[in-house]
Amino acid sequence: MEDQAQELREFMGSTSSDGKSAHKTRIIAITSGKGGVGKSNIAVNMAISYAQLGKKVILIDGDLGMANVNVLLNIVPQYNLMQVINKQKTMQEIILDTEFGIKFIAGANGFSKIANLSVEELDYFAKQFAQLSNADIIIIDTGAGIANNVLQFVAAADEVYVVTTPEPTAITDAYGIIKIITTELVERQINIKLLVNRVHSADEGKRISERIINIVAQFLNYKVEYIGFVYDDPVVQASVIRQKPFIIVNPTSKPAQCVKHIIGRIEKTDTGSSEGVTSFLRKFLRKK
Repeated sequence: MEDQAQELREFMGSTSSDGKSAHKTRIIAITSGKGGVGKSNIAVNMAISYAQLGKKVILIDGDLGMANVNVLLNIVPQYNLMQVINKQKTMQEIILDTEFGIKFIAGANGFSKIANLSVEELDYFAKQFAQLSNADIIIIDTGAGIANNVLQFVAAADEVYVVTTPEPTAITDAYGIIKIITTELVERQINIKLLVNRVHSADEGKRISERIINIVAQFLNYKVEYIGFVYDDPVVQASVIRQKPFIIVNPTSKPAQCVKHIIGRIEKTDTGSSEGVTSFLRKFLRKK
């Protein structure tokens, strides 16, 4: 297996040296310590907000157990990453255009097992995945909690956004996922940012974020940044029922304005370490 991984790393290294991969794709993983905090909804609306700035955006559903991004987008995907892994489809054949200006890739339960494929299969998948290098932004909606595939996505992304809510259990679980990330992936120096969803005021968002950030700094000696909040608003639930993102249904609503503000803040920050799609795949396949 180590020989396979080495061969793939050499291939990915050669891929990153060609002219096409000079474009640096920013890869963002959105995760949470527990389900039910609105993580997927945030991921969808952030992707669309980015697209509205003229960016080429690909949204990947990385919640391999309970995929629901397609439900929020009102899409029934015919194919997913599993078909690419099995060499049944090309990446271009599974990418879906949406009416919202973003492209969408459905996840697959087998995606986390790609490191166990043969060299030939890995080679095929790596070449296919490298085709995503023309995107400006790739947003990965990971599963909630600490499953291995979640940590793989987190370890490989340029930056990680942990979504929480003011609920005590969500706060506890947000700290829990940050602790897992910072202790199990300590050598990676993950760029973690905190997003507080379903708040009733800006002060509430700031208060919740400061509580988590201070505890992380005190007990884990790790710096986490606060990227912003999203208001609790009936427009969100209404948009879920309609299967149309709230940033499309009501672009002037408070939640939509919050997401646009968050994207504006992200755009003003340079990750400094964004190395694009080939680097993501190298890190994804690397053992902890």
